[in-house]
Amino acid sequence: MKKSGVALGLAALAVCGLARADINVGVTLSATGPAASLGIPEKNTIDMLGSPTVGGQKIHFIVLDDKSDTTEAVKNTRKLIGEDKVDAIVGSTVTPNSLAMKDVVSEAEVPMISMAASAQIVNPADPRTRWVFKTPQNDSLMADAVAVHMRASGAQTMGFIGFSDAYGDSWLAEMKRSTQTAGIKIVAEEKYNRNDPSVTGQVLKLLAAHPDAILIAGSGTPAATPHKELIARGYKGKIYQTHGVANADFLRVVGSDGNGAVLPAGPMLVYEQLPDSNAVKASAAEYVKMYEAKYGPGSRTTFGGHAWDAYVLLQRAIPEALKTAQPGTKAFRAALRDALENAKNVAGSNGIFNMSAADHNGMDNRARVIVRIENGKWVLSK
Repeated sequence: MKKSGVALGLAALAVCGLARADINVGVTLSATGPAASLGIPEKNTIDMLGSPTVGGQKIHFIVLDDKSDTTEAVKNTRKLIGEDKVDAIVGSTVTPNSLAMKDVVSEAEVPMISMAASAQIVNPADPRTRWVFKTPQNDSLMADAVAVHMRASGAQTMGFIGFSDAYGDSWLAEMKRSTQTAGIKIVAEEKYNRNDPSVTGQVLKLLAAHPDAILIAGSGTPAATPHKELIARGYKGKIYQTHGVANADFLRVVGSDGNGAVLPAGPMLVYEQLPDSNAVKASAAEYVKMYEAKYGPGSRTTFGGHAWDAYVLLQRAIPEALKTAQPGTKAFRAALRDALENAKNVAGSNGIFNMSAADHNGMDNRARVIVRIENGKWVLSK
């Protein structure tokens, strides 16, 4: 029995439609609000990518601003999944937002790649983590580097001041573990909000404890507030920051008060200063050269690198998922999740990713270096 011309035409269109199926990736990031200095370079990186083709399929990035607000991040995630029918979510910029998004992506069974730091985002004991991955180094990895450096510098006591949210809480927990191993005593603990204009009270309490070193567990420009206050109050000990400040905006706001500060960071921040044998140097250079060609010399940030690394992981995983199913289907999203979980030796801008069912970050010591601030520049600490 012969098919009608209309039926044959519809069948041909269906086949062509499958062959040309595009991949929609939803992105929610903090382009405004307290975390804007982190979210803007992430948005710039996504904009720089345009609509790349991977595995023969064009990727469309749908970017929304969550304004550094947890409620907005959840609303954006629901919209991207429910209305835009995305195959994957990238975001958010900060830890509280990313933690809040886990319920949404887990319920919808959509893979998510966070650009925030806390290890709790990919806690393997949490069943929701099955659908969640992340590109920044775990705070546990960076906390160990801080404690080792403190001890090598002669510090025996430490003060802590961090964000009064999941980011600060996670860093405090990790530093308690790391300093205990290093033989350093935490003598003062203080918290502050990301948008607090002053932290004088907290800093005075820190100074009263006379710590040899102080760690500021903040991110972006708000991390400069306690730093500048400590300098203004005459603190002479070593000040440490986290990898949450690795951008030019922090250097601009902290100014000369930042000189001498130490922090762990991704290798791409100082890739030119690394030996050619460094495993991350080439992949870091690829990203930085592309980004700075578009946005200007010195515009690099590790945060933009986290967005790039999310794309690099998708670039590796998408061809594998396409072997199983077509974009826009539940089967494709599941296959994409599986491919992300099995990604091995993926060279990103900030490290080498080796994912597994027990580790949805997949980074090791190659993802960190110790840098210090000298005259408004990042310098690799030898």
